[in-house]
Amino acid sequence: MKKSVFLLLAFLTPVLMAAEKQLIKLSTGAEMTVYLPDADKASGRAVVDCPGGGYSHLSMDNEGHNWASFYNDLGIAYAVLKYRMPKGDRNIPLSDVYEAIKTFKENAEKWHVNSNDIGIQGFSAGGHLASAVSTHAPAELRPKFSVLFYPVISMDERVTHKGSCVGFLGESRSNSDLVKEWSSHEAVDSLTPPAIIILASDDRAVPPLTNGLEYYTALRKAGKKAAFFAYPSGGHGFGFKDTWKYHDLMLKELETWLKE
Repeated sequence: MKKSVFLLLAFLTPVLMAAEKQLIKLSTGAEMTVYLPDADKASGRAVVDCPGGGYSHLSMDNEGHNWASFYNDLGIAYAVLKYRMPKGDRNIPLSDVYEAIKTFKENAEKWHVNSNDIGIQGFSAGGHLASAVSTHAPAELRPKFSVLFYPVISMDERVTHKGSCVGFLGESRSNSDLVKEWSSHEAVDSLTPPAIIILASDDRAVPPLTNGLEYYTALRKAGKKAAFFAYPSGGHGFGFKDTWKYHDLMLKELETWLKE
């Protein structure tokens, strides 16, 4: 058995160096695709990405794989997490993210990653998942920073994306205590990391005032560093689309924040 594992790793390593990516099946049943920058360019930083999709599906390219070059060019290791849908059981996607972070930590030396500089990125419902991990994960698994695009923050379906509430909480969304607990702006604590929140003011799917702005406000009230960028237009789901008029500006501002 050990010989077989060794041969498998020996086979995977050259592929990783050539393609700069590796598909890993996590013990939870989720998958993560890891993109590594050249070793001589590695900054030691890493990002786990959670695509959006309303907790019913995943936008794996526009909010996932298409970001790999941006991060690798900055020397940042990057992984797209294909997390499992909760179907009312929030612990399913949460456990997937925790396992992804653990995987980065376990492979830190091999992947030229600083195990204490692993951040998280999320879009829409994936933004909620990223913010939930940023506010609820055990101390040893808290991200170092959060990058949140048009995130679902509230679990109160009256002021947020109802489908995300249904997917994450299921029938439990009638429980006011659980709604409050998993509304990330209500859960900011001393371990919650700094965040950058990026969205469009005309987003009708996830209202910015009761979601992204609420999280930014909660972070600042807690004395946390935070940045908030609300572009005039773009709606919901612009992700990495280079047809979005603010695409280049957004990337520059995100890069500046990451280097701060």
